[in-house]
Amino acid sequence: MPPETALPRPVLSTSDLHVHYGKVHAVQGVSLEVRAGEVVALLGANGAGKSSVIRSLVGLTPVSGGQILLRDRRIDRLSSEVRSGLGMAYVPEGRRVFGDLTVRDNLLMGAYLVKDRAKIDQQLEEVFGLFPALRERHRQIAATLSGGEQQMLAIGRALVREPEVLILDEPSLGLAPVMIKVIYETLKRIRERGMTLLLAEQSAHIALKIADRAYVLETGHVTYESDAASLRSDPALRESYLGA
Repeated sequence: MPPETALPRPVLSTSDLHVHYGKVHAVQGVSLEVRAGEVVALLGANGAGKSSVIRSLVGLTPVSGGQILLRDRRIDRLSSEVRSGLGMAYVPEGRRVFGDLTVRDNLLMGAYLVKDRAKIDQQLEEVFGLFPALRERHRQIAATLSGGEQQMLAIGRALVREPEVLILDEPSLGLAPVMIKVIYETLKRIRERGMTLLLAEQSAHIALKIADRAYVLETGHVTYESDAASLRSDPALRESYLGA
């Protein structure tokens, strides 16, 4: 028999992760991994713990137990700024653009860790190539953009620093169906360029269209993990684990 092909080492992983908000045990022993070049979806209903996991990964919520590794480096005690400098970029739920700044200035805010001006200009062109609407509106104040355009801007701001791992929290939240389609088609293009993605989504059917693997959370626990194709193709699994 031919030897088995070894899976690539995870770029990002957690082991027995716990998060508390006072007496509330929001994340209870979550272990997951994201390998280079794949899209991993973190699925579950509102309140399942998805955002708590995401925020703990990027350093916005402290962990009360377990470990987070980026490559082979433990990062769960590092600041969010240090984690960003190590190759992580975060697109928060609700977009949170700088509303009083122009589109271009918002993008430049994402490049604050990049010192090479030529590199910044190159990355801006990459973002404008992915999102032509942002090029057209680069002098427009961000608060005047539509919700979908603001989501484009939030993703573009994260991409300007050329991260190794792009982490998105509910990228479809509050968007019209046509804009959700645009956003997810763009995420697919980003993945095809070799970037690693982890995304938390309540709308499982949307996330599973581009994901390679998925973890399903309920009340802070991982209740199911699988390749995304199994969840897409098996109605019984979707009903059991996603209520769909």
